[in-house]
Amino acid sequence: MSAASLFMIVIQPDMEPLAITVNGRAREINAAPGAMLLNILRDELGLTGTKEACGRGECGACTVLVGGRSVLSCVTLAAVVTEPVETIEGLVTESLPFREAMADLGGFQCGYCTAGVIVQAMVLLRAGLPADDAVLAKEMAGNLCRCTGYRAILAALRRVDRA
Repeated sequence: MSAASLFMIVIQPDMEPLAITVNGRAREINAAPGAMLLNILRDELGLTGTKEACGRGECGACTVLVGGRSVLSCVTLAAVVTEPVETIEGLVTESLPFREAMADLGGFQCGYCTAGVIVQAMVLLRAGLPADDAVLAKEMAGNLCRCTGYRAILAALRRVDRA
């Protein structure tokens, strides 16, 4: 056995079966024990709408729903996910009014934060938006927008909430 093939054997992680439900579809894949949910979604399932930006759970670009709650998929071990996962791809129809309001009001700019913003917005819209704008801003604060579209994002949420 060559040194190169021995090296490959040493660094190859053991793969384990992973059962996960994503966007209403049960899936079974093999994954490394330390695989992050983001990597499973993008690399194994081809759901590339969820973005990685910081890789540390600080920016919100990777936000998905697990059991209806927002989760930062770049810092969530896939192996511990037992509840259904919803990604931006699974929220296409439900998020349409918010996406239209974002487009009308200029909330979409570079687009990198957009998927995470939409997913977080769906949590708030499903629960009913807080009446106070400061509370609403705090609820959205985990989703950073490099283009500073915050006012437009909050205005879009208010427009959809009133509709």
